[in-house]
Amino acid sequence: MRALVTGGTGKTGSAVARGLRARGVTAAIASRHPRDPDHVRFDWADPSSHDSALKDVDAVYMVAPALVTDPDRLMVPFIDRALARGVERFVLLSSSALDARAPGLGAVHAALQARAPAWTVLRPSWFMQNLVDPQHALGRAIRSERAFVSASGHGRIGFIDAEDIAAVAVATLLAPADADLILTGPEALSYDDAAAILSDVLGEPVVHRAIPVDEWCARLVAAGMPADYAAMLGALEQAIAGGAEDRVTDEVLRRTGRPPRSLRAVARAAFAS
Repeated sequence: MRALVTGGTGKTGSAVARGLRARGVTAAIASRHPRDPDHVRFDWADPSSHDSALKDVDAVYMVAPALVTDPDRLMVPFIDRALARGVERFVLLSSSALDARAPGLGAVHAALQARAPAWTVLRPSWFMQNLVDPQHALGRAIRSERAFVSASGHGRIGFIDAEDIAAVAVATLLAPADADLILTGPEALSYDDAAAILSDVLGEPVVHRAIPVDEWCARLVAAGMPADYAAMLGALEQAIAGGAEDRVTDEVLRRTGRPPRSLRAVARAAFAS
């Protein structure tokens, strides 16, 4: 079996590639600038790169192009191209916050469900790594200032470890679920709860401050994010405040045979390194 892993150098993609190789599957890392022997040239925006990347591929792990509000215009034609070349298994990384009937990535859900012989859509909640990774704005603020902001009020989120998402991706590439799976960690936490856990792990206070959504979006735009994408994220923050992400599922345990990691465990590992 040979799998093409888009987003293969990212948080979940790199772990998916490792997990597939551990199971004896050849993992080809899709990259706009391939530099290693296991990399293949691939650019969502350049269809001329798709056929060569799909050569001899049986399965694809799909991560949407970054900061694109209408990814279906790039991803649905790719699905059709992959199907024409004999690809049978697809796993799409989506989001628990996304309505599968919505435009954009929802149209990619629909295309897989209607056309793919074997498919799984993963809809994880927010990544725990956002809170500990210095490359992410939240993690960077927590590390440097021991403080961070959100626009989600007291809303709770089933934060999940990216490694657990990847483990489910590997499991469903090998044994497709033909289903849409909501993935969460072991508990739903507000950002205040998360700050308390991080404070305990770090041994010093970490402060969360709730701010209005307009101010939160303005910060994203000032940092270089396109305004339409920032507005979309702002709507998600408001939905969290209203309870949209306050849930926990057992899909990680069901698909991998082990329970998901807690934020405390992820933070301990991240801040010990």
